[in-house]
Amino acid sequence: MSETGDDQLSALRQRVNALEQAAPLRAAGHHPWRTLGSVLLILLAALLSLLSVIAVWANSIVQDTDRYVASVGPLASDPDVQEAVTNRVTAAVLTQINVDALVQELTDAAAQQGAPPRLAQLLGELDGPIENGLKQLVSSTVERVVTSTAFETVWVNANRRAHSALDKALTGRSDSPVELKNNQVVIDLGPVVADVKDRLVQAGFAAASKIPAVHTEFVVFASEDVGEIKTYMRVLQILGGWLPVVALLIAGAGVYVAFNRRHALIGAALAVFVAMLVLGIGLTVTRDIYLDHLPPGVSQEAAGSVYDALVTFLRAGVRALAAAALFTAVAAFFAGPSRIAVLSRTGCRRSIGALRDVATSAGLRLGAVGRFVHRFKRCIGAAILVIAAVVLFTWSYPTTTVVVWTAVITVVGFGVREFLDARPTAPADRGSEAAPH
Repeated sequence: MSETGDDQLSALRQRVNALEQAAPLRAAGHHPWRTLGSVLLILLAALLSLLSVIAVWANSIVQDTDRYVASVGPLASDPDVQEAVTNRVTAAVLTQINVDALVQELTDAAAQQGAPPRLAQLLGELDGPIENGLKQLVSSTVERVVTSTAFETVWVNANRRAHSALDKALTGRSDSPVELKNNQVVIDLGPVVADVKDRLVQAGFAAASKIPAVHTEFVVFASEDVGEIKTYMRVLQILGGWLPVVALLIAGAGVYVAFNRRHALIGAALAVFVAMLVLGIGLTVTRDIYLDHLPPGVSQEAAGSVYDALVTFLRAGVRALAAAALFTAVAAFFAGPSRIAVLSRTGCRRSIGALRDVATSAGLRLGAVGRFVHRFKRCIGAAILVIAAVVLFTWSYPTTTVVVWTAVITVVGFGVREFLDARPTAPADRGSEAAPH
């Protein structure tokens, strides 16, 4: 077929698409209830998509210990958390050391050695300097322990044991072997205290050997509203994996009942995108509210780091779904009859066609493959979209990177389809090609 024929065919397709899009729009005014139903279904789907992301995160962070540990594990190297743990362990160790007894032992030892009374009196006044020196010694020792790789192991193991308490805190299950204390999820820093004790003894501070086993605690999660949180999280956990499916079905119903389904698809995608934007903002606002309601004595900086760690995968899910919704809206737009969409498709088609002509001139023969692709072009396009959707839905925890690469591979798949589309040559064209010039 000649280039002029292609242009005419493209123009004819454009006019047909415009007429097909215009007809439903003219009829829409006669069925306002159908349009209203579509809008309500799409808004409901957007709301359910927001709840779906939270439900999937809640199930993963509560039921999957490895995922929970992956969330809070990096906190072992967070400076704010390290500082909070250092202060907590230092205070726990110092409470086990009797400075007055140490000064008395020093005074008694000096007296036994025949020291002058004036020297014994001066030694008795060293409570303050000795206490400050001990605090500096213990604090520096604890800091070395907390910043070591050994602390990362202690932190991960302690959080594994505390995960069941988080489960109980967020879902209300009563079969947890770890107690929830004062609406708090805590981890035991006893192993860190034991390590500090050994290092103090090795440094020559023999009095540290008398420190008993101490089980000091670090707060991972604390809230006065645990009861209310339990209710919401339990409902989301029950809905669990069904909520995303329900949201998708309702969105599909909203698109199906609409007069202009392509516009409805764009609207549904943008509604989900806005819902994810609202959820992202809500997470930031919730962080401030959570920090404002912390119990006294809890480090604000460390609690903020813990909150950020716990919602890391929730934020990742929000970004991934937002990216998927945005790509869907863009794809639906460029599939439409607008001038920009038509020009973009035509430009891509001609560019790929030119590349195919160059490859054909170089000896490439598409043959049966080209004829098959041309005959089942629509089915192949639908299969590409279905595969992309299956990949996203079956991926355990899709991230923005997964969504972007899926979109890129989908576009490449359509490009390959267009490249392999060998349109059969018309008989008239074959005759003209065979005729002598």
